[in-house]
Amino acid sequence: MTDMPEQNRVLIFDTTLRDGEQSPGATMSHAEKLEIAGLLDEMGVDIIEAGFPIASEGDFEAVRDIAKNAQDSVICGLARANFKDIDRCWEAVKHARRPRIHTFIGTSPLHRAIPNLDMDQMAERIHDTVTHARNLCDNVQWSPMDATRTEWDYLKRTVRIAIAAGATTINIPDTVGYTAPVESADLIRRLIAEVEGAEDVIFATHCHNDLGMATANSLAAVAGGARQIECTINGLGERAGNTALEEVVMALKVRGDIMPWTTGVDSTKLMHISRRVATVSGFPVQFNKAIVGKNAFAHESGIHQDGMLKNAETFEIMRPADVGLKDTNIVMGKHSGRAALRSKLKELGFELADNQLNDAFVRFKSLADRKKEVYDDDLIALMREGASDEAHDRIQLKSLRVVCGTEGPQTADLTLSIDEGETSVTATGDGPVDAAFNAIRQSFPHEAVLQLYQVHAVTEGTDAQATVSVRLESDGTIVTGQSADTDTVVASARAYVDALNNLLVRRAKTPPGVDRKTVGYFDAS
Repeated sequence: MTDMPEQNRVLIFDTTLRDGEQSPGATMSHAEKLEIAGLLDEMGVDIIEAGFPIASEGDFEAVRDIAKNAQDSVICGLARANFKDIDRCWEAVKHARRPRIHTFIGTSPLHRAIPNLDMDQMAERIHDTVTHARNLCDNVQWSPMDATRTEWDYLKRTVRIAIAAGATTINIPDTVGYTAPVESADLIRRLIAEVEGAEDVIFATHCHNDLGMATANSLAAVAGGARQIECTINGLGERAGNTALEEVVMALKVRGDIMPWTTGVDSTKLMHISRRVATVSGFPVQFNKAIVGKNAFAHESGIHQDGMLKNAETFEIMRPADVGLKDTNIVMGKHSGRAALRSKLKELGFELADNQLNDAFVRFKSLADRKKEVYDDDLIALMREGASDEAHDRIQLKSLRVVCGTEGPQTADLTLSIDEGETSVTATGDGPVDAAFNAIRQSFPHEAVLQLYQVHAVTEGTDAQATVSVRLESDGTIVTGQSADTDTVVASARAYVDALNNLLVRRAKTPPGVDRKTVGYFDAS
């Protein structure tokens, strides 16, 4: 049986693996479901709805294996209001240390018409199926689907029957996202006040986001007396999605002054699980998504950046570390001001006098008008313009000849100019680009790791010019290099050499004792 939470404690019921996976195209593999369930358990989610066991053999196996592996979370399975569904659900969840059966039936006039049951027939089915579930498991949740469009007297009647039959949690779903917050709070408040036995069960809320009010409705329901919120990571779910777990957790954490309720979720793990769910589901997080979006802690406006540099609380109501991020991101773009540019250049190792800053700012604005995003390497290149930088161009590609084809190994004959001398080597590799990169590493040994290699054709046709981007990482410093040529292998080698030169510049410009900084935006994928 579910323990009643403390008066100010709200249980978090995550249904990412059930309702979230019902989003068209969001199907996850068996291994991915187990991974996400493990992350949810680790971060302190109270109840994990692991799936719909009767739906398929794969769903059954996923729920069963999640139940076997769970440590602290209650593991729940969904079942329709019939014995076959409930039995199959129990077979899957019974392996958990703390199992739960969640059974439901549509109670609104529209949904009663589907099985062609009148009110009395449905009431009898609710009694029989909840009783059957309770005979199998002492933790039973019951939901009247489309509760917010169910006649008030009938909703009260069905809730009373479910409680009498042994349900320990009563979930009130706003299945189509039709309810407004004031209605959500009032509905829960009236059910608790008017239904016999309500004081002995936990009331829950499950809100959809069709009108953009899911999180608001869920929090309003808590104000009305609900002590369990059903939600998903990133708000994933049917149609417009569900209440977002990360929004609920942070809203209660930040606004405890007017919402004096707590959860057991570790908020510092929110960003990590958000990114993993986005990756495995194939549903990227929108840039301006609250809490976990790429821009949630990013600032480009000059006024905002200046305020943030002086006191982060001027434009941020929570710390990036609260959700698992390291720092606020000052985004350099056409809206950025002098204060942000000075701070970023200082971070990159460039200390400028006022007149130097003014000159750099003019050139920066010109660049920002041409580019949506200005990265650290762009700023370094900007500072090199018109100045002799001994570190830059320390390495130059003098010649490259590759041999490739169906018979390997592929080879590259390469000559580099390094400082004032030249070195020539021959290297092999898995393809001409790999051979060229191996030759560069032999000529100029280094510990940088290749993180990204991308090729884009600028024009069409077999004589198209290829633009190659290379990203290297060394000791926390990330640099990029680019080059364009009609010969893709030559462009690749030059891009790699450009990245190495940028790495040398970054090292030369980084003051002693200052941590290496990464390039540009954090990745929210």
